[in-house]
Amino acid sequence: METTSVLSGGFNHSTLPESYVRPESQRPRMSEVVDRDDLVPIIDMSCTDRNVIVHQIGEACRLYGFFQVINHGVSKKVMDEMLGVAHEFFKLPVEEKMKLYSDDPSKTMRLSTSFNVKKETVHNWRDYLRLHCYPLDKYAPEWPSNPPSFREIVSKYCMEVRQVGYRLEEAISESLGLEKDCIKNVLGEQGQHMAINFYPPCPQPELTYGLPAHTDPNAITILLQDLQVAGLQVLKDGEWLSIKPQPDAFVINLGDQLEALSNGKYKSIWHRAIVNSDKARMSVASFLCPNDCSIISAPKTLIEDGSSAIYRDFTYTEYYDKFWSRNLDQEYCLELFKNDGT
Repeated sequence: METTSVLSGGFNHSTLPESYVRPESQRPRMSEVVDRDDLVPIIDMSCTDRNVIVHQIGEACRLYGFFQVINHGVSKKVMDEMLGVAHEFFKLPVEEKMKLYSDDPSKTMRLSTSFNVKKETVHNWRDYLRLHCYPLDKYAPEWPSNPPSFREIVSKYCMEVRQVGYRLEEAISESLGLEKDCIKNVLGEQGQHMAINFYPPCPQPELTYGLPAHTDPNAITILLQDLQVAGLQVLKDGEWLSIKPQPDAFVINLGDQLEALSNGKYKSIWHRAIVNSDKARMSVASFLCPNDCSIISAPKTLIEDGSSAIYRDFTYTEYYDKFWSRNLDQEYCLELFKNDGT
């Protein structure tokens, strides 16, 4: 079927199938991308002076909306095993993987392709396994049983990454002048999702994306990148920056919920994934999300001089439903939740 052309081996074409070709004005323009490591904040979470970590994270959130963390508490072994089992999964025969295929975004475990094939006019050069990860005892039993080690390895990874997310949320909260647990309390018992992304070699990478420019609808995203192949790019001051994979590092980006909670002080970062003609790329994105019933509302201390909040109060369910009802590269979803007159 056309919607699964990447999954079914469409990447063996010598030219890009028409349904993946972007209009000329929407193509990556790789010659304009900035490729400089010194533009990307790298924060050492092992620093013994917490004030330094909080300050560095606050500056990164204010100026960039993204940063990388090292010495974050997840071992190299756990990270390597996660990427290893991801590669094993995507090397399975197509017939085996297709047993898990679905284009229904409401499913808590599914293999799919592109972004939202029901809504798109142009597809993205990407396959992915989407998993709900919390609580583990509810969701892990429905995960793939092949490779045999999949559930054990991914479960351990999910638990450790969740703790990294909590630590980051505490530091972000403090950097805003709030109590350490303020953001965590607003978000409630957080959901956790994972997207294991596989970007096959592409015959004409200059014509398409793995994922076009978008922001994430969740609170915070923790990304593990394959060291061998770069592909993540973020928008900073009107320029696209290439984010080279760093050894044993996570890329952190703020999602729409933290922009709303910070009353616009911190930005949900626009980012995209490009593809290349020579090598496949793997990434593992972990998303911490507000509890479905949590009311997303900026703390009063962040509403300065008696002015109103930039965004109206909303639940995460309301936001997530709106996000999935549209194309990934449509208007910024958070704009639809602005208060009148802001």
